[in-house]
Amino acid sequence: MADISGARLLARNLRQQGVEYVFGIVGFPVVPIAMAMQREGITYIGMRNEQSASYAAQAAGYMTGRPQGCLVVSGPGVIHALAGLANAKENLWPMILIGGASPTDQNGMGAFQEEDQVGAAKLWSKYAHRVETLDKIPYYVEQAIRTSLYGRPGPVYLDMPADVIDGRIEEDLVPIAPTVGDPPRTHAEPESVRQAISALKSAERPLVIVGKGMAWSRAEDEMRQFIDRTQLPFLASPMGKGVVPDDHPLSVGAARSHALEQADVILLAGARLNWIMHFGKPPRFNPNVRVIQLDVSPEQIGHNVPAEVGLVGDGRAIMGQFNAELADDPWSFDPETPWRVSIAEKIAANEAAVAGQRADESAPMNYYRAFRDITEWLTPDDFIIGEGANTMDIGRTQMANLKPRRRLDAGSYGTMGIGLGFAVAAAVCNPGQRVVSVQGDSAFGFSGMEMETICRYNLPVIVVILNNNGIGGGPAELPADGPPPPNAYLPTARYEKIAEAFGAGAFYVDDPADLRAALDAAAALDGPAIVHVKLNPAAGRKPQAHGWLTR
Repeated sequence: MADISGARLLARNLRQQGVEYVFGIVGFPVVPIAMAMQREGITYIGMRNEQSASYAAQAAGYMTGRPQGCLVVSGPGVIHALAGLANAKENLWPMILIGGASPTDQNGMGAFQEEDQVGAAKLWSKYAHRVETLDKIPYYVEQAIRTSLYGRPGPVYLDMPADVIDGRIEEDLVPIAPTVGDPPRTHAEPESVRQAISALKSAERPLVIVGKGMAWSRAEDEMRQFIDRTQLPFLASPMGKGVVPDDHPLSVGAARSHALEQADVILLAGARLNWIMHFGKPPRFNPNVRVIQLDVSPEQIGHNVPAEVGLVGDGRAIMGQFNAELADDPWSFDPETPWRVSIAEKIAANEAAVAGQRADESAPMNYYRAFRDITEWLTPDDFIIGEGANTMDIGRTQMANLKPRRRLDAGSYGTMGIGLGFAVAAAVCNPGQRVVSVQGDSAFGFSGMEMETICRYNLPVIVVILNNNGIGGGPAELPADGPPPPNAYLPTARYEKIAEAFGAGAFYVDDPADLRAALDAAAALDGPAIVHVKLNPAAGRKPQAHGWLTR
């Protein structure tokens, strides 16, 4: 039998294990790996920054349901990509990072870009290992993919020394590893499901929180059936949006604070009581709230708030159990209760509170006026990437998601810089579907050079930059004397010119009357575009009852 290189063997086994997309930056010693990936049928996307490549890999893993890859060079390349490992770890998204490494026989000698990459990656990985010999490549790839996918999904790392990449071995000397199947969909104890339904029946003010864990488990059909059967009000987490459509009449997204503060029984489905959910603590939550918690990880049950009922297992499987119980013994929440009335009243009040800003035609415009045109322009099939402070937070309330896994944002780690990496992944993994990345000017600066990547592959990505001159809003003009404030950026910046430089559509809007026409023109192009929208630097959110970060 013919011999095979380590690079080709690695690529072949990655493809066998379901890796379809790899995002990276090539150089010594990983060029042969990227070329082998292309020969083995893996789509390789060359990026401009290792952080963006690692962000793209994890978003691709989330959307496809299998770990996808990031390929980087040794030393600084791996270190730059660690940001993506950390973000994937906190988001519970699968990915595999592959780092080139100095040759094995030069270990400890001060080789080119020599680094303890396995040791560094272990801090943010479920699994990290160096591949010492060519014959072990299939074994380590299987180990990494299975570990990334099973249990709580997360990132893994493989270290590929140059001599292993370039080495050759007879194919018949290489043991074949089994293909990793989809994780088993574990069920909860039937009695726990019955206890959970009993607790919901006893509630005066029940609430279902739908987290991104339900999106990951592909539980949208089961969750929608459950909401329709029970008529329970629900709140989607930022990336749980779309599991049940945001326009569903039982959504309480427009009365989020009220629903969390007043609910007496909460079914926490695939979401965590971390900072995004204010730890489940007063004043954002009822101090006597009773929690029914569904999570794939036993360690999460009772985290921060004791769980009255714990349901450990796969979200889709357990919601199927709920629906089976309710089919045998139907029950639904009375829609005429004071609870439902109070939610409707709060939604109406919140909508009235921003109606004036949505109608304001002043130039430069405010966030709500900008989002008025953006939301009317979006389609249900669009993938929406949200990044920035006010841009992301306000956009979450204004831009509806009607389908699952179509909203990606800064997530559990609150990471700025994910925007264009996520946009590339969404476009590559969903050919022909439009991706809209709505970013603040600060957020765009983290990964703006990936516009060249987007243009090189002619991806259908429209980047909408809402520019308020800085982090949280800078001054309208920089001071004539003295340094700029720490949060300020150049007020005269023309970010759309970056798209123009790469041959993409470029639109600048400083009058609200021109925004919709610019969006339509961008959409009409056969390729990417930037729509740069100038905002009033003093514009912000409507008054909030609580600070954004619970302390």
